[in-house]
Amino acid sequence: MEGFMKYKAYPEYKDSGVEWFCELPKHWNVASLKLLLDIRDGTHDTPPYVDKSDQSYPLVTSKDVTSGNLILDNCKHISMNDYLSIIKRSKVETGDILMPMIGTVGSPIIIKSKGNFAIKNLALFKTSQSKNINTSFLKYFLQSNECNIQFGLESRGGVQNFVPLGTLRDLGFINVPPNEQIQIVNFLDHETAKIATLIEKQQQLIKLLKEKRQAVISHAVTKGLNPDVPMTDSRVEWLGEVPEHWDLVPLKHLCNFSGGGTPSKENLDYWSGGNIPWVSPKDMKTFWLTETQDKITEIAVEESSTNLVASGALLIVVRSGILQRTIPIAINKVKVTLNQDMKALRFNSLMNVEYAAYYIMGYQESLLLEWSKEGATVESIEHEYLSGSIFPVPPIEEQKNIIKS
Repeated sequence: MEGFMKYKAYPEYKDSGVEWFCELPKHWNVASLKLLLDIRDGTHDTPPYVDKSDQSYPLVTSKDVTSGNLILDNCKHISMNDYLSIIKRSKVETGDILMPMIGTVGSPIIIKSKGNFAIKNLALFKTSQSKNINTSFLKYFLQSNECNIQFGLESRGGVQNFVPLGTLRDLGFINVPPNEQIQIVNFLDHETAKIATLIEKQQQLIKLLKEKRQAVISHAVTKGLNPDVPMTDSRVEWLGEVPEHWDLVPLKHLCNFSGGGTPSKENLDYWSGGNIPWVSPKDMKTFWLTETQDKITEIAVEESSTNLVASGALLIVVRSGILQRTIPIAINKVKVTLNQDMKALRFNSLMNVEYAAYYIMGYQESLLLEWSKEGATVESIEHEYLSGSIFPVPPIEEQKNIIKS
């Protein structure tokens, strides 16, 4: 709020005549953006891709602009003829704005340097040709709640949101005098920079806290709570010493494994009205799992390769790109089913499921290397390596005390 106190209220306001804009300074007005600016779109077709060469050109799509920067390195390439055909109506120049029309609508970027590329499913705001609209002001406007309301009113829903070109051209734009646009941009640049700095500091703090948390977990599940207990070599290089009275047991002797499957998406009887949670990697975001994005019916369980998993199992992702960085695990508090990229581990009386989960959380980096097949073309955990992995096994009461700590 401190930043806003620098600016005095305008002497007079008026009703904007638009529900979501409320009142505006008297000398401002609302106009369709198409009256002030040329707005175009790129191709919505997919030209044939070609190998990258001196005779090819990048085809920029929404995935290439959603990070706030334009990165051409990962773009697919198209031929010169297809490139020339697309840029006839949508040539991008320095100072223009690009914004996805599909998916992450409302994530605009300003083109800061010249480049020869074509665009697909992107809106092109030709601010480089406008004298009355400041490029940064328009970018901030496209990120505003008022603009998002307009996107929502007229977007075509589906798996991904889609905002047609006509909707973008008809956007109600707050037409502010150019000198005031610059003042507003300077204010927002200053305030958002301060916020960005705070976010970066918080992210650094969160990272340090996560590292500390992992170190505490790692120590507790492999060294115990008594610093004076005699230790012995685990014979696992990265695990080091463990308390002498603990056992070291292959995982296959501590639990039973079960997998899953995907009922046919074409059979609506398997999915329509279902109430049985069906777990896939995208659901593995909480330690205790109770809800899933998808649910299936009882007949799907009976007629497909998926199986019911009673509550209290350790669920683990065994095939997913996320295994490059981490091992997603969760404990289900309700009865669930799994897809084929998951496994459920049901532990016997020697191992507490929470203790096993904390052990995996504490040593994810080392376990990823141990459980993954060298040279594999997809990120996956090999069952042979997983089941043969050595787990430290304290007495069950000690496991429970470690969990409570």
